[in-house]
Amino acid sequence: MCLPSEAQLFRKRKAASSGTATEELASGKDRPSKPRTPKGTPMFYEVFDGDTVYMDVIDPVWVFPKGRKAGKDDWRKNYKLVYNFNKVYPYALAGRKMMAQVDSTLAADVSKASQRNAYTHDVMMELFRLFEKDIRNMTVSQGMLLMRLVDRECGMPPYEIVRKYRSGFTADFWQLVAKLFGADLKKRYEPTGMDKKTEQLVRIWDSGAWDGFYYSIYFEYPRKTVIPREYLTSTVKSRQSRREKEEGEEKEASIMRRALESALED
Repeated sequence: MCLPSEAQLFRKRKAASSGTATEELASGKDRPSKPRTPKGTPMFYEVFDGDTVYMDVIDPVWVFPKGRKAGKDDWRKNYKLVYNFNKVYPYALAGRKMMAQVDSTLAADVSKASQRNAYTHDVMMELFRLFEKDIRNMTVSQGMLLMRLVDRECGMPPYEIVRKYRSGFTADFWQLVAKLFGADLKKRYEPTGMDKKTEQLVRIWDSGAWDGFYYSIYFEYPRKTVIPREYLTSTVKSRQSRREKEEGEEKEASIMRRALESALED
């Protein structure tokens, strides 16, 4: 049997005195409410000497003193560089792995110049299919940062990479496109010079403290750049018909024309 408490009796008497007791009883306001369904995320726990201790892990963050002004070396003044680095650095890391795969394939399976040309052409077309949309959506500053990070990870600037695997003509063409955007594919990465800040970000990334560092600036965790895959599916072909080769060269020329038209429009 459940007995009403003094507070419940008081509320009923007050409602009756105001003439609303009948309405409240009819609407069921005095009925006991149903237990609420618990919400939230389950926590880990351990039992020590009969006591349940709940535990959770809090990600590390960088904390700045209250009222501290941002100095010249404060990352809050370089928030754009931090944002761009978070977006493009995974592409540079993927490029390093793909370049190592191409070098390994060329050393092991290629014996003729025709095989090399066909294979590198297939690789180039595969890279366009994988990353053309992402690169087109980048800003100019993000694209320039990516080129410098590619130099850091691959050991040579983009111009030398294109000339090594394709030809000097192709490298000169992409250098011309880059010049239209105020960039230079030949410029080297300078870890102790103009790229000193970028090099510091690389070290923070490699140390595993990137998420906490990013949170200390934006007060939210970074969005992860999703790389479709970090390996190439192109293989060395023993024979390739003249028709396939001509079609591939036509596609390459079409890509170059689109890139040049896009650069001239911008």
